[in-house]
Amino acid sequence: MRDLEEAWPATAERLFEIQEKLAAAEPEAWHPGDRIRSAAGCFVCFRRGLAGKGAAGDRAWAAAALWVEGHVTACEVVRGTAAAPYSPGFLALREGPLLEAAVRRLPALPEVLLVDATGRDHPRRAGLALHLGACLDIPTVGVTERPLVAEGSSPAQRRGSTAPLWIGDEVVGHWLRTKTSARPLAVHAAWRTDPDAALSVVAALTGRWRTAEPLRHARRAARAARAEDHG
Repeated sequence: MRDLEEAWPATAERLFEIQEKLAAAEPEAWHPGDRIRSAAGCFVCFRRGLAGKGAAGDRAWAAAALWVEGHVTACEVVRGTAAAPYSPGFLALREGPLLEAAVRRLPALPEVLLVDATGRDHPRRAGLALHLGACLDIPTVGVTERPLVAEGSSPAQRRGSTAPLWIGDEVVGHWLRTKTSARPLAVHAAWRTDPDAALSVVAALTGRWRTAEPLRHARRAARAARAEDHG
């Protein structure tokens, strides 16, 4: 859906309009099927010691990791600066261009992309995970530590337990306990994925660690690049 007038606009007002269009779009639904052959994760981190929640111009490290047939085959890092301060519901202004640049540096686009951001769990039902998928034209799933707007009861303590996340009477994602007694993750429906498809993807890509493998490797690469640059 790259026909948006501006993929990553410069103002909150314009982003608001794009988010409303994305929320109303009806792209073909995607489901993982019996096997996921390729996936990727992307993550961005910022310099340590930011005042408040960050400002435009903050140094940033965005990474994308490609996972193919059970192994990470490529990892790319993009260094840059945040285009905007952090504002709930407008994360795309701050991180969108950096994450897209990192994913596009991979040798191939994956079947599905995991993003450290929300999707339908958003005031306008179009968080950064959904927006990025539309720009790249690939299915996406959001994975975060907590919901943005949605609410739902915590799942049971055993690994694999789930509980729906609701906005009103709409399920927009799920809590997923990826490790027994560890904090659950919020898994978000995003571009071309519904809550059940998103849940299946994250469950299939999570091994011994709490975080799904492609996203875990992307996070590690971004933080390693930051540490390297700071000596």
